[in-house]
Amino acid sequence: MPELPEVEVVRGGLVDHVVGRRIAAAAITGTRVARRHEAGPLDLAARLTDATVLSADRRGKYLWLVIQTPDDDPHALVVHLGMSGQLLVEEAGAPREKHLHAAFDFDDDGPQLRFVDQRTFGGLALTELVPDRWPGSTHTHGVPVPVEHIGPDPLEPAYDQPAVVRALKRRHTAIKRALLDQGLVSGVGNIYADEALWRAQVNPLRETSALTKPALGRVLDHATEVMREALGQGGTSFDALYVNINGASGYFDRSLHAYGREGQPCNRCGTPIRREAFMNRSSHYCPRCQPRPRVRRAITDLSRR
Repeated sequence: MPELPEVEVVRGGLVDHVVGRRIAAAAITGTRVARRHEAGPLDLAARLTDATVLSADRRGKYLWLVIQTPDDDPHALVVHLGMSGQLLVEEAGAPREKHLHAAFDFDDDGPQLRFVDQRTFGGLALTELVPDRWPGSTHTHGVPVPVEHIGPDPLEPAYDQPAVVRALKRRHTAIKRALLDQGLVSGVGNIYADEALWRAQVNPLRETSALTKPALGRVLDHATEVMREALGQGGTSFDALYVNINGASGYFDRSLHAYGREGQPCNRCGTPIRREAFMNRSSHYCPRCQPRPRVRRAITDLSRR
């Protein structure tokens, strides 16, 4: 699924083109796109009609619109992009996309907002908002119930890196597994975890408790750095599925040093990049710059037998 930079690019587009507008009509096709909304697609469409979009918010890889109808409190329209979900701003008369699942018309007769999803792993759901439990949060309306357990991401004020370092140091797990744990720090997915670890010269299998606090801080610094750089280039697009609201792809894939570069020379030392299976995904790393952790072998004292 898209990671923090790609989702932030979409959020920024929603701020520019959708926030402040009132939904005049919502058309939702099929049941799968609304499967996370228990009352079904007809109820979802009805509850969105006449709602004003107050804000477009994000935490990590999670995106939502804060909407409010004249006779109800603000709610969150959570947008699950899944593997191939896209939010597009299109003129109402533009040809319908083959995999169009939802379209929103606004009372200003301006462009529609469309949800397109080729693989239908994504979807829409209307949920309540709850107060954000993280100090320093700027989510003034709160966060959706499905997001309340998600940790702050490195690009938001509520992110407390020293606290994350302390939590990592207490764990006994692979550093990459910890980076992918959205409850600890959100927004880092497979692509940017590999890139951050390559920059920090840390193997994905290194145990967090075995790394020093400065080393853990460097990994997190590099994760923040690489995601900011990706954001500046519109995110990472390997195919036409990851686009902004205008349908344009990001270009950060051209700047990747590890992810997707199996067999290609390391940009630091020239050693071929290696790919290995990891948590139903793949890890990409340089075996020279990021050596695997040594396996501690138990030594048996035969004299005590």
